[in-house]
Amino acid sequence: MTKGNKILIADDEPDILEIIEFNLQAQGYEVITAKNGDEAIEKAKKESPDLIILDIMMPGKNGIEVCNQLRMIPAFKQTLIVFLTALSDEATEVKGLETGADDYLTKPVSPKVLISKINSLFRRLNKEETGIIKIGDLQINREKYGVTFRGADIVLARKEFELLSLLASKPGKVFLRNEILNQVWGTEVIVGDRTIDVHIRKIRQKLGIDCITTVKGVGYKFEM
Repeated sequence: MTKGNKILIADDEPDILEIIEFNLQAQGYEVITAKNGDEAIEKAKKESPDLIILDIMMPGKNGIEVCNQLRMIPAFKQTLIVFLTALSDEATEVKGLETGADDYLTKPVSPKVLISKINSLFRRLNKEETGIIKIGDLQINREKYGVTFRGADIVLARKEFELLSLLASKPGKVFLRNEILNQVWGTEVIVGDRTIDVHIRKIRQKLGIDCITTVKGVGYKFEM
């Protein structure tokens, strides 16, 4: 677990801010708080946090608007962003993911669950920075385009590797179809909707496990 990382929490409910701040500080994190969207943007620019927790329903700019605005700034392209909200409908979750959020939690959420999620996000980030993704018996070397599973080398085509690498970089996160197409095939290449399905089927066959889950009408996520 990475300690000493800086976390910004933006929520208009003082009790929630106080509880989350207390528990994160107890874990060794540096915590900054904001009571609305405009204050969140101002403090994010000033403090450069490693992770931002945004309530969606805030006065002024809501969490989605804050996320959209920050993602347009180069310094925040890769910053971890988590939505924390009382809204639990699928449309809101999809909209949140489309803005580039790394995760989405619905209220009420226990401090233990939130801390576990944050620790997990930082661990994944550290693995990405080393170029190695290791999940159970699966290891992906992003620099050498190598994949091993249960000690055996798995030969994947380039796009299969890039697709697996993207999904496995954030286990449990739902990647939208358009997000996958843009990141793996690029915006200048036109491919059919079935392209992702075909590549996922090949990945499953070569690994011999069903580790990629289809989220109907939304996208895909990696789960061991």
